[in-house]
Amino acid sequence: MRTYLLAIFGLLLSFSGLQAQNSADCRSAIPVCADAPILSFADGSGDIDDFDPDVIRQSGCLEKGSISSANIENNTSWYVFRAGTNGQIGFDIEALSDTAEWDFALYGPDVDCGEISSGSAQPIRCNYEVNETSFTGLGVNPENGEEGRPFLKGSQNTYDEWLNVQQGEIYYLLINNYNTNFDGDPEPFSLTFTGFSVDQNQDTALDCTLRDEFLGLDIVACEGDPDIVLSALNSPAGPNIANVTWSVDFDDDGTIDQVLASGPAETTLTVASPNSGRYFVSIETTLATTITDDILITFYGIPVLDRVDILSDLSDSNNIEIFVQGDGDYEYAINGGEFQDDAVFRDVPPGENTLVINDKNGCGTTEPIPFLVVGYPKFFTPNGDGIHDAWNVLGIETLSDPVIFIFDRYGKLLKQIDETSIGWDGTYNGRPMPSSDYWFRMEYSRDENGVLVANLLRSHFSLKR
Repeated sequence: MRTYLLAIFGLLLSFSGLQAQNSADCRSAIPVCADAPILSFADGSGDIDDFDPDVIRQSGCLEKGSISSANIENNTSWYVFRAGTNGQIGFDIEALSDTAEWDFALYGPDVDCGEISSGSAQPIRCNYEVNETSFTGLGVNPENGEEGRPFLKGSQNTYDEWLNVQQGEIYYLLINNYNTNFDGDPEPFSLTFTGFSVDQNQDTALDCTLRDEFLGLDIVACEGDPDIVLSALNSPAGPNIANVTWSVDFDDDGTIDQVLASGPAETTLTVASPNSGRYFVSIETTLATTITDDILITFYGIPVLDRVDILSDLSDSNNIEIFVQGDGDYEYAINGGEFQDDAVFRDVPPGENTLVINDKNGCGTTEPIPFLVVGYPKFFTPNGDGIHDAWNVLGIETLSDPVIFIFDRYGKLLKQIDETSIGWDGTYNGRPMPSSDYWFRMEYSRDENGVLVANLLRSHFSLKR
């Protein structure tokens, strides 16, 4: 958006006390409400790791509109708001300098920063166009009366459509300055919420209690992510801070483990990976009041497989359950199939399989992990074609002292095999046995908590010719 030089002295006076600190990190987005305009300054390039440019540029309005080389994040600000009522919401972003060119992307409802950064959550409203106006936003441009339209790449629309919201829905707003003034100074802008809901009651259109959570919403991050900066400057105390105390409950069990910092100048706290915990701030004001807030920060690592348990021990259905070290939010896929949330898989083929574990918080996916299911084929075809010519228990080499006895339907013993055998070739005394069902009994031992326990299995399979 191309801007004009504005006389802003009166605006600065009327907005005094409403200045907001800037957060260039989605994870510490600033909670806002609709009861007053927000005057802010965007400085810094933002946390570039909020986005993977190679992913984001492939879809959605962050393709840069009409300028493919534009910056996804440059002099950015992140805000979060919660709908207070069902209705219609818009907003005006106004440039308060002649060098800025503001863009925005709105995400929601109810997505998190991990989904935003991975590109799995696309913006629902967006404007990354070059526009000859000092405003951009949702609804109607107050400068020229242009009504918002659906996003269209290269259209140079100044405004997108109104947003219809449901009470309680949470949205993240990225405000981005594509341009730069080349002097390193922060660029000012104002954010004003509009729309039918605001016209009805600006105090309830957005849930203003969200501002009481001035540290932001709980954060899920990945081990190795950039540091997270928490700020007391976004609290209702504003500049009236006499003292700030930071503390942490690492286990989130209700017990404070450590006071991290205390003093009038300790207005921010940097949390580095992998220090998960619930962080608290207590602000003593010059007005003899105390303001508090807390936030839970959880760092997750790349999934690590603990074990694969076979639930149906050598039965007709090979069912397994997967156990992962850690308490992330995982999904699983075996043998190149679709991911599922359930850690239990049914009817897994006997023999060697592969497992992939994905952390749904975006913290990593394992390489295919081989695992062995001890089981047996339901049939074999000893016809000399090299395919299913012998029958054996797959994974038998993982058992202790296995012995298999094969019988015909009348109980006659036909063959005895163990882990050193290639299996039964379908003959008895050199004579091919007919197509039929055959039974087997397998005796083996398994290690249960260091104790070898004898096991016995009886089942059947088919010979087909």
